[in-house]
Amino acid sequence: MSKIGKITVKDRDTVSSLQDFLKLLLQKGAVEAVLVQQRLAINNAVMPALITDIENLGQADPLAPAFALNGARMLSRLTRKPLDAPIAAVMRPCEIRAFVELVKLKQGSVDNVILISADCLGAYPNNDYAKVAGMGAGAESTLSFYRNIISGKGTAAQDADISPACKSCEHPAAVNADITIGLLGTNMEENLLLIANTPKGEKLLADLGVKVEDEPLDGRKSALDALVGERIEYRDRMFARTSEAVSSVEKLMGYLRACVNCHNCRVACPVCYCRECVFTTDVFDHEPAQYLRWAKRRGALKMPTDTVFFHLTRLAHMSAACIGCGQCSNACPNDVPVMELFRTVAHGVQGAFGYGAGASLEDEPPLSVFHEKEFCEVTGGHD
Repeated sequence: MSKIGKITVKDRDTVSSLQDFLKLLLQKGAVEAVLVQQRLAINNAVMPALITDIENLGQADPLAPAFALNGARMLSRLTRKPLDAPIAAVMRPCEIRAFVELVKLKQGSVDNVILISADCLGAYPNNDYAKVAGMGAGAESTLSFYRNIISGKGTAAQDADISPACKSCEHPAAVNADITIGLLGTNMEENLLLIANTPKGEKLLADLGVKVEDEPLDGRKSALDALVGERIEYRDRMFARTSEAVSSVEKLMGYLRACVNCHNCRVACPVCYCRECVFTTDVFDHEPAQYLRWAKRRGALKMPTDTVFFHLTRLAHMSAACIGCGQCSNACPNDVPVMELFRTVAHGVQGAFGYGAGASLEDEPPLSVFHEKEFCEVTGGHD
């Protein structure tokens, strides 16, 4: 049974109480820095920041329904080489799952890192959050968002809803976090749960002097099960809709027709880590005469070329590692529903291998190991 501590929320201000908890990490010397979402002075924008000054944690907003980028990429940069001192990283469940994949791909390390994650109720797409944050509500907009979502009122923001990636995410709680900040199944304006999932998490709570108990979490489990059930229903409808939309080459070309080969989706993807991508090499730097030959052969040539092949190549590379964060769609300038396509394909690929991207540090990525008796119905081998 998990060790459970509690944060008493002061004046119904959940964000401020979380800031106090993060400050305690620095005050007690448990970590040297905290990687967390920070609210910027300009337009209330929210971006990840590596904070070492306790006073700057007064601008931290780990619950803000903003998701400008997947923080796993930032944590990968910080941990590709050994850290001299421990840090805490406060991230969404999908960010932690992406970081777990990167660690398995030798792009980061969990050494000297304490992973902290709050129950995630979703985030707005970038453009929608910019509208909401631009109203100047600051942290109060975060509290309003959570109150409304938990009470079943939706986001209560005019013309703004959480992203489809969040609506279809069946992992609102991070299984690989050392500490989970429990919001579901409790009154988050009175108490927050500090759930230690690992020995590292238990040690942290002990070092901070947080009293822990072995408590049943029946109310939390019921709340999580209900939320996961809703999201799976949405996810499965999305899978069916997307599968039909790309069920032929012609439909797939239509689905991706607005792609302009900007490669934003590749840059935004947290698990697309190659230093040199084949699509930035001479392989796809075609000679001018080649375009003319193609155009003459077909009568007309859609420009830019290679858009469908770009996405098919990324699917072949990334479908076993996709964690469904939705940053690909978030980064698309033309609103191509890239996330829906990648999640649909990734669900089938990962299901075929019995693999869950980011679920465990112990599970080897499917294409990194060889099994002699795998997919015998395709290879013609014997069970």
